[in-house]
Amino acid sequence: MKARNCWKTLSIELSDPFPELGCEPGYAGLRAVFLWKGVPLGHRRLSAAQLPICPRQLAACAAQAIATAAGDRLLEAGFRSALPGLPEPVLREPEQALRRLIAMDKPLDTLSARLSEPASTPRTTISVGVCTRERPVELARCLASLLASSPQPKEIVVIDNAPVSCATRDVVAGFPGVRYHCEAQRGLSAARNAALAHASGDIVAFADDDVVVHSEWLARIHRCFADPAVMAATGLILPGELETPAQLMFEESFQFFHQGYRARRFGAAYFAALRRKGVPVWDIGAGANMAIRREAFQRGYRFDTRLGPGVFGGCGEDSEFWYRLLADGWSCVYEPSAFVFHYHRRELSALRGQVHQYMQGHVAALLLQFARYGHFGNLRRLLLALPLEYGLLLLRLVVTGFGPENRILFSGALGCLAGLRFALSLKKAPAR
Repeated sequence: MKARNCWKTLSIELSDPFPELGCEPGYAGLRAVFLWKGVPLGHRRLSAAQLPICPRQLAACAAQAIATAAGDRLLEAGFRSALPGLPEPVLREPEQALRRLIAMDKPLDTLSARLSEPASTPRTTISVGVCTRERPVELARCLASLLASSPQPKEIVVIDNAPVSCATRDVVAGFPGVRYHCEAQRGLSAARNAALAHASGDIVAFADDDVVVHSEWLARIHRCFADPAVMAATGLILPGELETPAQLMFEESFQFFHQGYRARRFGAAYFAALRRKGVPVWDIGAGANMAIRREAFQRGYRFDTRLGPGVFGGCGEDSEFWYRLLADGWSCVYEPSAFVFHYHRRELSALRGQVHQYMQGHVAALLLQFARYGHFGNLRRLLLALPLEYGLLLLRLVVTGFGPENRILFSGALGCLAGLRFALSLKKAPAR
């Protein structure tokens, strides 16, 4: 049987005995995520030509995949992740860092002890908001995973955005205890604002309807808010499946969601360092796996209803929200242990539209950020960085050809042009 252009996804718990892996018929290979005590530390793709692989070989592969993330959790220096847009952290005492590395006898045992340490749980409550529109099958799968979480949230609120049928209400009725709210104003931003308004928890964790959450996702993202300066948190997003070329392209070539396996903190100093160059807030994470402190909503922070899926502005409502938090001196964190599995678009046509929406929203967000704050880094990104990126892409198209991947990438350029029209809306009254 000829292998399809798709990969089998699997999770391997490193505290269990290593299995022998073989290639399943019809797949081009395996994409293995390595976890230690339920915490993801790295992944590797193993092609059909590399399989089967024995436990010893798999252990060597896993060691290479997890080294950086494990080092980040075990050592104070040497493995820290550079924040997007900034150079790698300077190793101030390299000899001391080397001595600590050499002295580490059994790193995974040390990591086990570190991960088993009782974590300080914030004295806050947490709700979950799931914003959805006419996707009952995906919603049911998401809610089932949330109800399997431990501990349970204070509440789960489903926001049915501008529905045209009773499908969402019917799904929610099948999950006792889950609250239903209909938000008539179309757009994901309006739905998220409704979740922040109607939830009763101190923190609102958002899971998109096309994700499945890990059983400890809620507890881990909740712990991000132990510091009162943190107003938003995001987590790692792993692929739920890579069964089609579109899903593989989204995950491996475009990498819109994957922010790595090392934790990051974004604060006022980070924002100030990149304000003139352009703060890459889109690298903080993705709204598919995000939590917001309700205090931010009470202070007047809202998702701009001119942005987000379902309205003209396109995607970008999440990063624009984070931009305002950082600009005002608050902090955002990325915590990869709080992970979910996302089911990417299966069709190339849907992926093309998604890329178009992403770039349309990206440009609209840049314009909005400049209009609000006058930070010229947004114009630098808009007028210099993006044209350069797409100019280089056009050269690549000429040299390598107009394959499906390049065509879909270039659809983002059309999205950028569409996003420029957002400037016309900036004279209107701001969205609620």
